[in-house]
Amino acid sequence: MSKEFNVPPVIFPSGGNPGVAGANIQQRRVPTAPFQPPRPSSSSIPFMSFDMGPASSSLGGPIGVGGLSSASSAANFEDEAPLLDELGIHPDQIWAKTRSILNPFRVNPAFHKDSDLSGPIFLYLSLCLFQLLAGKIQFGVILGWIVVSSIFLYVVFNMLAGRDGNLDLHTCTSVVGYCMLPVVILSALSLFLPQGGPVRFVIAGVFVLWATRACTNLMVAVSDSGDEHRGLVAYACLLIYTLFSLLVIF
Repeated sequence: MSKEFNVPPVIFPSGGNPGVAGANIQQRRVPTAPFQPPRPSSSSIPFMSFDMGPASSSLGGPIGVGGLSSASSAANFEDEAPLLDELGIHPDQIWAKTRSILNPFRVNPAFHKDSDLSGPIFLYLSLCLFQLLAGKIQFGVILGWIVVSSIFLYVVFNMLAGRDGNLDLHTCTSVVGYCMLPVVILSALSLFLPQGGPVRFVIAGVFVLWATRACTNLMVAVSDSGDEHRGLVAYACLLIYTLFSLLVIF
């Protein structure tokens, strides 16, 4: 048994008033976009008005300002100090101090008045490198001995000088580190010397005396009251660099 539904007939306008029909069709063909926000008549923010003309004109100012700021920042970057100077590393000063150690009879103490630790660290790494090439991994041992030797020499010197002693630990560490240059040269030469034998010990003794004399002259020169204790300071320096030379030999 079928059920009938009353469906109204669809009538297409074929005549009558075509203008009204055309208007209805035109209204149906141009729907408004549901996602487009309404355009405000006056907006203080350029990009909210969805108008490309004012936005492009308003961006003209910041671009010019950015160009000026970039030019000023480039000029400021050229006026900045080099990175090594900001880190406190002066290669010319390090080279002058290292070159003054090469002549143990004429050590110039003027370069060592201004102490630094960049050169001693470089010499420490060089000594560790040569020891590593010899098959000895002694990074911690060498660093520990340098620290202990600097503190030992600082305490001994200030005990000898008494109240007149003006040697600080930073200067003492710098002098001990720079005077490690003969030991570094010995460690480099030990790679080519035969193991054992008296020749190795004689060469090591020469370099120990070289480092001891240079360190003693610098310690006496950088302090005001160390000349009268030169013998005891030289003995302490001899003990320090003898230990380092034994580390290189054995």
